[in-house]
Amino acid sequence: MDVDLRLLRSFVAVAEELHFTRAAQRLHITQPALSKQIEQLERSLRLPLLKRSSRSVTLTAAGRALLPGVRRILADWQGVLGAAHEAAATEERTLRVGFIANAASELTPRILATFGMIRPDWRVVMTQAPWIDPTAGLAGGDVDVALVRLPLPQGPSSIRTQVLLTEDRWVLMAAGHPLAGQDVVRFEQLLDEPFVAVPVESGVWRDFWLALDHRDGHPVIIGAEVNTTDEWMEAIANNFGVCLTGASTARFYPRPGVVCRPIDKITPTEVAVAWRAADNREVVADFVTACTETVAGAGTEG
Repeated sequence: MDVDLRLLRSFVAVAEELHFTRAAQRLHITQPALSKQIEQLERSLRLPLLKRSSRSVTLTAAGRALLPGVRRILADWQGVLGAAHEAAATEERTLRVGFIANAASELTPRILATFGMIRPDWRVVMTQAPWIDPTAGLAGGDVDVALVRLPLPQGPSSIRTQVLLTEDRWVLMAAGHPLAGQDVVRFEQLLDEPFVAVPVESGVWRDFWLALDHRDGHPVIIGAEVNTTDEWMEAIANNFGVCLTGASTARFYPRPGVVCRPIDKITPTEVAVAWRAADNREVVADFVTACTETVAGAGTEG
């Protein structure tokens, strides 16, 4: 019997979370899609794996018996696939670097230059990830390292991070917005504003950019959902809502009809380099070193 590994990953996520919404966020898919995958797996195996009710999800006896073996299968496959990717990258002397939005801001080209001095015989391929995946392709094995903005979803515990820099969170809004004329916006003024949000599948990353930790339970109004920088800017320019962003957005994405303003009393955003904990290649460590050395040098200059 052939079983899609994707279905097995979905089963493990639900079995570990015992909650379809959290499992879907962890997998970066919608909850209906996850439910269909579990039903497809149960039909394929001709076994009931989960007991569902309106209040809880539990494993059946068959589900409990299946879970340890499925974990081993997925771990073995991930190890084999990872080794194959790493071997191919090493043979081609290519490091795949994923990134979100503007990566490490102005430090990005300097990081790449530092890495080039450490590894002059290697080339770097940069890949921008859609906002549905805050790990920038790292969790799925599409890249070797990534420049990300924390927090990452709780699921990828196999990912390690090193914070490189912090920057204030500002608010992005249409130039005609009533708050656009203020030099500084108080977060309390944004509580009843519609927000442009990243996809719900991004989990805690979406929560961070909606500033749920500063709302004291005040509900969020979603004016639009976006998955790319272009969609994001278009939604803001059309006044579908406001959006929190890093202060560097004002420098990297200037656009007529859109303004960026500081926010009073809100925690900053952190930019980090991320890599898989199981990837012990020296070239990955060298890229992390290039990041930390570049940041340290920039701090010395400042």
